[in-house]
Amino acid sequence: MQDRFEGKVVIVTGATSGIGREVALRFAREGAKVAAVGRRQAEGDAVVAAIAAAGGEAMFVRADVADPASVEAMVAATVERWGRLDCAFNNAGIGGESPKRTADHTKENWDAVLGINLTGTWLCMKYEIPAMLAAGGGAIVNTSSIYGLKRSDMGHVPYAVSKHGVLALTKTAAYEYAKKGLRVNAVCPGWTHSEMIDPALEADAKFRAFVERQIPSGRVADASEIAEAVLWLCSGAASYVNGHALSVDGGVIG
Repeated sequence: MQDRFEGKVVIVTGATSGIGREVALRFAREGAKVAAVGRRQAEGDAVVAAIAAAGGEAMFVRADVADPASVEAMVAATVERWGRLDCAFNNAGIGGESPKRTADHTKENWDAVLGINLTGTWLCMKYEIPAMLAAGGGAIVNTSSIYGLKRSDMGHVPYAVSKHGVLALTKTAAYEYAKKGLRVNAVCPGWTHSEMIDPALEADAKFRAFVERQIPSGRVADASEIAEAVLWLCSGAASYVNGHALSVDGGVIG
């Protein structure tokens, strides 16, 4: 077992499945104490049980990142349990409705997607940053997307707008807190196996063909490949990386 994060305390949102789950498991495997955050109790408990079975330490925190009081309580519970906060992976997000042209999206869908993906990321940082500064600094990684780096080409403009916004938020905070020992970066995953993507790939041959045409590497990523990038960005090996948007996409962006 590696120990890059021995003694560190980490928050992972969206930890009940996919990339978030894999990141939570890997942080714990490398010595971190992990607050695995999500809205689904059973899935969250399963993540904590898997970490405990492997000899790690974790707790599940049920929280809605779009709700300020819930996010504040999430950070407070983490600090109360372990006394500090060193890293955070702000990963909770939704895809929203698609495919629809820009003028055909409803305000309800717009508000829901931006409320979780963008406002939720900001709220997490709002409460995580003071806790990290109190501990002497830390590292934050926010989940953007390849659609934070290019236009929407599949009719999900609220999602693309939210992920572009995450990059602006990341770069601004990185600039503001750099001299205080806090690094803020973003990971921009390409198409990745998850409970959100896999059912559509299996059910819709046209969608699968669309996805596969986009990827020069010729395959969809495994969540473990995104997790490797996230842990590197949080580690001392990335100590001079700040305000960066790291695309992990099999060559889609190029």
